[in-house]
Amino acid sequence: MTYIANAGRYKEMVYNRCGNSGIQLPAISLGLWNNFSDNDAIENQREMVFKAFDLGITHFDLANNYGPPPGSAEKNFGRILKEDMAAYRDEMIISTKAGFQMWDGPYGDWGSKKYLIASLDQSLKRMGLDYVDIFYHHRPDPDTPLEETMAALDQIVRQGKALYVGISNYDAEQTKEAVQILQAQKTPFIIHQAAYSMLNRKIEDGLTEVLEDNGIGCIAFVPLAQGLLTNKYLNGIPKESRAAKDYIPFLNEKDISSNVLQKVKSLNDLAESRGQSLAQMALVWVLQQKSVVSALIGASRASQIEENVRALHQIDFTEEEKKVINEILQ
Repeated sequence: MTYIANAGRYKEMVYNRCGNSGIQLPAISLGLWNNFSDNDAIENQREMVFKAFDLGITHFDLANNYGPPPGSAEKNFGRILKEDMAAYRDEMIISTKAGFQMWDGPYGDWGSKKYLIASLDQSLKRMGLDYVDIFYHHRPDPDTPLEETMAALDQIVRQGKALYVGISNYDAEQTKEAVQILQAQKTPFIIHQAAYSMLNRKIEDGLTEVLEDNGIGCIAFVPLAQGLLTNKYLNGIPKESRAAKDYIPFLNEKDISSNVLQKVKSLNDLAESRGQSLAQMALVWVLQQKSVVSALIGASRASQIEENVRALHQIDFTEEEKKVINEILQ
């Protein structure tokens, strides 16, 4: 079910129900993975959070290790909350995660109950919160029994430290196992955060069916393929781009092959014919997937957020446009 607001800041946004839960998420959510570190100006961070909220983006997504250094995104977001937005806490969905390395030693990584509960306690202190709305296990742990990891998520909810739980980076079979455990525990498992974009469609190989069958929403991260599905990379890697930052390991020049670049240029031509930017078209494309309730964007400046939200002005595709997109992506 989709809710379209008609008053105040919410009139710019579309809200989609997250699975079978009572929560509605904005079709565009803001992720604080990049550009909220101690290397980034706090005034720019503040401006981006303000702009997002003014446009009806109520969901702010973090993780314990976002930075650098790890923890700095939560700390900086907590500062903005305390100094400027404390009065609006109940209008926000705030999520965080644990699952990647956060501190040295055997208890600061993966999926043990020790790590997850300790990590969330630290996250709450950094953000100055009593609870988060959603807490995720960030990646599957091959060595810790899944029952232990899921029991930790359940305990976190029962302790009042999170209202809902989710998982991220789990494949279809791992998700199916997690569903069984969490449903047996009656844990409010409502969301899966998965990589999904025009250039990465792996979730269509079974995962979306598992989510739909079990009433779980999906939030798509890197829907713009870390910037590849924007016009900034049509002519290579600009100096100030995400790919040029040496502390971000997931996108570099080898990702921009001639084949990928040709696809991006063809998609850009189609976007222009629709009266949209490539980024806008790419965002509304991921929202066509039935299980996807929100596209999780990153930004380096407030104007990018504004452009992304304008994507919602044209969310439908003709059958011919769908055909052209599928041909380009083959």
